[in-house]
Amino acid sequence: MARQQDSASGTLATLVSGAVLGAAGFGWWLLSEADRRRRLRNQRSMLYAPRMQDGSEAFSAGDRPEPDSDSHLEARVEQLNSAIADVRRQLEDLGSRQ
Repeated sequence: MARQQDSASGTLATLVSGAVLGAAGFGWWLLSEADRRRRLRNQRSMLYAPRMQDGSEAFSAGDRPEPDSDSHLEARVEQLNSAIADVRRQLEDLGSRQ
């Protein structure tokens, strides 16, 4: 009878220690998942955070663009738009031939 009682207490001790180890492992996993999600959320927020609020950081005091460079920029944009339109026409012509 003493042997059966020792076996029962050993089984109970094994079950309790397994439950404690399982709970500890589950707790560790929950904490690591929460930390991983927090890091991902921080990374995503940094991707969508505005880099410059009003553009004032883009140029230092000596690097401000000159007013006539705006007209040069507009001319360049118009030139690029016309080149894009030409390429589009050429692609449409190729598509209609086939």
